[in-house]
Amino acid sequence: MLRSPFFYCIILLFLFSCEEKKTVNPKTKSIQKEAYALRDKAIENYKNQNFNTAFYDFNKSKKLYETLKDSANIGYILIQTSLIQQINGDYYGSKETLTEALHYVKKNSIYAANIKTNLGIADKELSLYDDAIFYYKQAAEEYSDPLLKQAPLQNIAAVYIQQKKYAKAIPILDSLLQSLSSKDLKEKAIPSDKSILLDNLGYAYFKNGIEIKGLHLMNEGLKIRIDTKDTYGSIESYLHLADYYSKKDKKISDENALFAYKVATKLNSIDERLEALQILISNDNTANTPNYTQKYFTLNDSIIKIRNNFKNKSAKIKYDAKKEKDENEKLRLEKAENQLSLQRAKYLKIVFAIVFVFLVILIFILIRYYKNKNKSIEFKTSYNTETRIAKKIHDELANDVFQVIAFAESQPLYAENTKENLLQKLDDIYSRVRGISRENNSIDTGANFTRSIKEMLSAYNTRERNIMVTNLEDINWEGIDDIKKITISRILQELMVNMKKHSKASLVVIRFESDQKSIFVNYMDNGIGCEKSMILKNGLQNMANRILAVNGTFDIETEPDKGFKVKISMPEQTQIKVKEKFAY
Repeated sequence: MLRSPFFYCIILLFLFSCEEKKTVNPKTKSIQKEAYALRDKAIENYKNQNFNTAFYDFNKSKKLYETLKDSANIGYILIQTSLIQQINGDYYGSKETLTEALHYVKKNSIYAANIKTNLGIADKELSLYDDAIFYYKQAAEEYSDPLLKQAPLQNIAAVYIQQKKYAKAIPILDSLLQSLSSKDLKEKAIPSDKSILLDNLGYAYFKNGIEIKGLHLMNEGLKIRIDTKDTYGSIESYLHLADYYSKKDKKISDENALFAYKVATKLNSIDERLEALQILISNDNTANTPNYTQKYFTLNDSIIKIRNNFKNKSAKIKYDAKKEKDENEKLRLEKAENQLSLQRAKYLKIVFAIVFVFLVILIFILIRYYKNKNKSIEFKTSYNTETRIAKKIHDELANDVFQVIAFAESQPLYAENTKENLLQKLDDIYSRVRGISRENNSIDTGANFTRSIKEMLSAYNTRERNIMVTNLEDINWEGIDDIKKITISRILQELMVNMKKHSKASLVVIRFESDQKSIFVNYMDNGIGCEKSMILKNGLQNMANRILAVNGTFDIETEPDKGFKVKISMPEQTQIKVKEKFAY
């Protein structure tokens, strides 16, 4: 029956020493050096049975390895501290530590198998036998070396013995004993392996009623232990023999129990000392029984007190370590958050700078675009105005002038009647030239602006047509820039010319309105109207260009035989500097 954690310590030390060393980062070299020193110091104290000191050093080393994120060393240290907890009877604490260790070792590895074995030992000592067997079986499956599989299988048999299921324990132990004789394991096996199996198998036979065979096997196991100087292992043999002779020869039973007690005392193995004292007290074969009873209670009270103190100290060490870890983690998080905030602020500055540059470039492009667009509109307006004037001169004056010339050449100019007729024609041409000039001459944008508007509109007032203007004087024309005044004047001229040529209106109403930001001109006549698709073809393209040039808007409502309406809106101030000639 394997009860000593030293067996697992030796296995772990051997395995860990064979592990490949990782390349050390120069920045973490000093931390790693300190962690190694503490770990080695803890291992030395463990060997010397200074378990409290070893436990403390292991925990300090573990904290350093956590900063290095060295999973292998963290897992090893957790296994070692769990063994110290088991030695001190803190089996619940040991299970907690071993469960944590599972997170740091690879699955189906020798470390994982060792952890499962130790979990089984803890559950066995807590009398959780089914759980113990479960962990032992898992450990046996995970060990790849047949020799290492021996330990968990032996412990399964030991649990069956503890449960008094001797018939289940015997075949397991017998099979293991036979396998040690095989060629593959014979060279690897050590005498203590065979002595353990012989002793446990003999004890199981004895308890199962096969006493002679059991005694023979137990004696054979003890002989091997004495020959190999397996002092610790001999304790278990003496205890089994003491139990065997307790019903047959109490004197021999007491001798074996006393041997076990002395060896356990020498090795400071408390549980075995208590077990030996229990047998001596139970035998009650000498006058020393009261002394044995007193020793048992004193020793039991002492070990309970020591183990409780260890549990409290180990709990405090773990609590302090967790608290320090949490505080360090909090500081790391705060540092990370500060760095993230600084990084975010830096990125925001870069983003703002990029956005600012982009906006500046975009504004520059838009200004250039609208300047070019307005220049294009102005040029088009100017070109259309010039084209319109040229067309009007050609259509209305060129033919009349040609006719006058032809008339002068063909008629005798000395005749009074001919002279008057010629003068009449020339006067008519003069009047029409004045009309064209009046339509396209410069506009007075000063104090006489409203009067010039009225004079221009009144020229289209006839007996058949009535022009009505409202609210013209209500507008604060002094607060409106000259560009707007010129634009409004030319728009009204365009509307009047269009009305005269196309609408055949008898009534025209023009209403002016304004608010704090815009000027509104509402035009309405009762003419024949037209299709909306024909609007800009009827000479109103110039009007549209003029309105757009000053960032204005317009809305036209018209249908055949339903009159013509225009609603014009434009801002009071404009940033567009248009020369007078472009308003023609």
